Amino acid sequence: GYQPCDPQIICNRVNHVQTCLEELEELAAKRRKELEDSRQLWTFFQEMEEAEAWIREKEKILAAKTCGRDLSSVMTLTNKHKTMLGELGNRRALLHQTMKKGEKILAKKSFSSVGIQEKMREVCLRWKKLEEVTGLHQQRLEDALNFFQFSAETDDLVAWLQDTYRIVSSDDFGHDDYSSQALLRKHRAVVDEVEKHRAAVLSLRKQLALLAPDHRQGVDVQIRVVEVEQLYGEVAEVAVLRTQWLQDALAVYRMFSEVHACEVWVDEKEQWLEKMEVPEELDEVEVVQHRFESLDQEMNSVMGRILDVNQVVQQLVDGGHPSSDEVRSCQDHLNSRWNRVVELVESKKSQLSSVLKIQNFLLEC
Repeated sequence: GYQPCDPQIICNRVNHVQTCLEELEELAAKRRKELEDSRQLWTFFQEMEEAEAWIREKEKILAAKTCGRDLSSVMTLTNKHKTMLGELGNRRALLHQTMKKGEKILAKKSFSSVGIQEKMREVCLRWKKLEEVTGLHQQRLEDALNFFQFSAETDDLVAWLQDTYRIVSSDDFGHDDYSSQALLRKHRAVVDEVEKHRAAVLSLRKQLALLAPDHRQGVDVQIRVVEVEQLYGEVAEVAVLRTQWLQDALAVYRMFSEVHACEVWVDEKEQWLEKMEVPEELDEVEVVQHRFESLDQEMNSVMGRILDVNQVVQQLVDGGHPSSDEVRSCQDHLNSRWNRVVELVESKKSQLSSVLKIQNFLLEC
């Protein structure tokens, strides 16, 4: 009882299945597109949530951060902040990509734009606020760094001035000509250093004016600057006084050295004059007379040295030198001995003159 199927029925069946398959493919493609759009949407929201979480975390960190208590801690915080700025730059690039994704989703108009736009606006505002807070914190760190650098440089300057004050206020002026010269050379080098530091002291107020108001208006820092200026003034003043004291000490030691040399000469001539017997023979008298002519030249030279000593002594006494009494006593002793030699010379010359007159008289007779 088999009867073959009508070919038209077969064709209709095939066409129907083909149409159903095409419809299914359309539905599948549509579904895939909707799922892909949904995935992009939720990926966008997830990335935005992650960005918000990251922003909240950094806001808490910035809110809890201080600016440090000294130069070392500020520099450590500054280095950490630089690291955070690098993270901020990377996160900014990621957020920019996420915003582009949101703009593409909005362009497709597959979903309601209200939630997407609201989320983008909210995150943008929070990001802008984060950058403002980051900039403010960076400025505070820079202000703190400038302040603590200023304080550290001021402390170093004070320490140097205190050490220098101890040096220039020393009561060691040497014990002889050589040691006084050595101390004076060292002191002149210190004076040069003091002069070189003058510019640093004078620039303190300019540096203070460049600090942030919260730092430069502090009473302590203003007092500190005044103290440094006063300390520098004291150091410079004492340095000038020590220069004069060393020069006076050197003058005293040189005067003593000159006095000693003159007294050695006086001792020698005094002994020679006291022991010398005026000869009676004419030839011997002429020899002694020639020696006195040489002695006159030596005495002129020594007299010049003694006059220089007297001049130095007068300058020291007029300047109120603490050793004025000792210097004056030394001067008086030298002048006294010199006068004694002059008297002996005049006496011996007078004796020689008498002997010469007698010899000449005898020769004439």
